[in-house]
Amino acid sequence: MSKAVQWGILGAAKFARQFMGPAIHAASGAQLAALATSDPAKAEGFQAFCPNLRVHDSYEALLSDPEIDVVYIPLPNHMHVEWTLKALAAGKHVLCEKPITLREAEFDDLIAARDAAGLLAAEAYMIVHHPQWQRAREMVQGGAIGALRHVTGAFSFDNRDMGNIRNQAATGGGGLRDIGVYVFGSARFVTGQDPLSVSARIDWENGIDTFADVQAQFDGFTYNAYTSIRMYPYQEMCFHGEEGLIRLTAPFNANVYGEARIEWHKPDLAVETYRYPAANHYVLQVEAFCRSVRDGVPYPCPLEFSRGTQAMIDQALLSGKKT
Repeated sequence: MSKAVQWGILGAAKFARQFMGPAIHAASGAQLAALATSDPAKAEGFQAFCPNLRVHDSYEALLSDPEIDVVYIPLPNHMHVEWTLKALAAGKHVLCEKPITLREAEFDDLIAARDAAGLLAAEAYMIVHHPQWQRAREMVQGGAIGALRHVTGAFSFDNRDMGNIRNQAATGGGGLRDIGVYVFGSARFVTGQDPLSVSARIDWENGIDTFADVQAQFDGFTYNAYTSIRMYPYQEMCFHGEEGLIRLTAPFNANVYGEARIEWHKPDLAVETYRYPAANHYVLQVEAFCRSVRDGVPYPCPLEFSRGTQAMIDQALLSGKKT
């Protein structure tokens, strides 16, 4: 393997062009080397910041490129498992956009294929690489707010474009699969726990959830969060303990939605604020992946962690259908 880990992108998705492509290009130890798209016009946006990018006219051609070490997959949700398995079979490490599966049971094949290939495969869950979340975890588990009693979360945006894949059941759309992964996974990451029970009330449109109000019971604390793809944009996570509270004001789209900031509300009602104006969690994610590929450093977000979040999504969707 070359000194710089060679990356290829499977498909010219807008998100890849705006965020992950530039992040791979900017990351230390990584080189964005190839893109697969059958539309040369779509490649131009990537070549604007990466002029030497090789362009393959099919996904199969990129997987056959012997120079590529890692494949990043930003395809529609329902294609994630198929192409992750194909990339592993082609001998490539894989970083696939979330949700990497549409149901928990699909992790069986992914984990088996990863282990059989001896390669790294992971969901692109970027927030765990951000220092605000790493500090929040240290503070909660270190007792900064005393015993944790309740967690609240919110993530919403307004998308009424019926042609968008997020609004189509056939492509694995819906709010919980798109953004529930954040309000669920972040609570699991900070606390190190999985829920004992999950219930939800869901608004459905054309087979997808557009609003979900989710409650859960964890060991020692309760949880409530909502997601919506039909509401004004908003995001927040709070961890409320017996002796204080931790609030993240831009937890998921750091420095896009707003400045990444942790507010630590202390017992004397004073508030200490930690700010992260420069951290780019996409770049940090790529660099962590490269360290794991190159040096064998354990990856912070393995498939086993992502499986737990998908299990929570499955439980919420099932409960929401019953109600």
